[in-house]
Amino acid sequence: MATKPVRVLVVDDSALIRSLMTELLGADPGIEVVGTAADPYIARDKIKQLEPDVITLDVEMPRMDGLSFLRNLMRLRPMPVVMVSTLTHAGAQVTLDALALGAVDFVAKPKLDVARGLAGHAEELAEKIKLAARARVGRIADTAPVRVQGPLGFRTTDRLLAIGASTGGVQALRDVLAQMPADAPATVMVQHIPGAFSAPFAERLNRNSRMTVLEAVDNQPLLPGHAYLAPGGRHLRVVRSGARWHCRISDEDLVRGHRPSVDVLFESVAAHAGANASAALLTGMGNDGARGLLSLRKAGADTIAQDQASSVVWGMPGAAVALGAACEILPLDRIAQRLLAPVPGN
Repeated sequence: MATKPVRVLVVDDSALIRSLMTELLGADPGIEVVGTAADPYIARDKIKQLEPDVITLDVEMPRMDGLSFLRNLMRLRPMPVVMVSTLTHAGAQVTLDALALGAVDFVAKPKLDVARGLAGHAEELAEKIKLAARARVGRIADTAPVRVQGPLGFRTTDRLLAIGASTGGVQALRDVLAQMPADAPATVMVQHIPGAFSAPFAERLNRNSRMTVLEAVDNQPLLPGHAYLAPGGRHLRVVRSGARWHCRISDEDLVRGHRPSVDVLFESVAAHAGANASAALLTGMGNDGARGLLSLRKAGADTIAQDQASSVVWGMPGAAVALGAACEILPLDRIAQRLLAPVPGN
């Protein structure tokens, strides 16, 4: 049987962008644009009337801004949302807010030459919309971080933790780090994210974590109590120099369509930390990180995949499970505790 097309409602205050997106998305046989809305109040009525599978949402709109609308939507009628936002510093902050509120993903909207810019992202937008339609979306209360209460400590420092994530990872990484003690082992992380987003995202994680969270810098030593996020658009590797691990940042080619790539990070951790490492592959579309997690398991590391029920998209962790790369499959709220546990025999 043929799969029904994903029904999309386009919400944007610009008539030009509504028209362009309707044309570009309508060219994909897997998508049907069922309507457009110039502001959230119109969108609210059209959601009731048209029952779309996914909405695309602008941020700056009249009468109610996109974030306020998204907050209400995720509280009252959760559904997959793909943000369409500008890749500026301010745009990055707002988009991170949207992802924290439950938006599934985002696509960049150019500030200049809108027609050509949107056309260049049409395939990416269509793919993200189709994947968003299959995403697990919960109410805002379901996405709030849970911080472990009371004093926490971790005695062994000769350990390295590695975490990879993509779609849904903004919330998932926040939740995992919120449960880490201040003296947790050094932690390296990849989140698929553009260059303009990684520094604000690291700052946001730092505000919600006992650990010190930083955007990784080349040749930076990895210290206990610190978590290092790969810069957007650049690969992060771990290398050993004497008795210490260091960050290695590079601009090499995309790996499995990504830079930063989780596979690149995980394979370097397998090579330089081996059985001293524990790693988790969190929610995300595609299969980046699955082979790297398998390399880690073969090297003696403890490996974890987030389970399907708690993942926004069970692409990356699902691919790892299919490869036999995960020692354990766990819900998100148990992953931090497992990363900190002694490494069992594999």
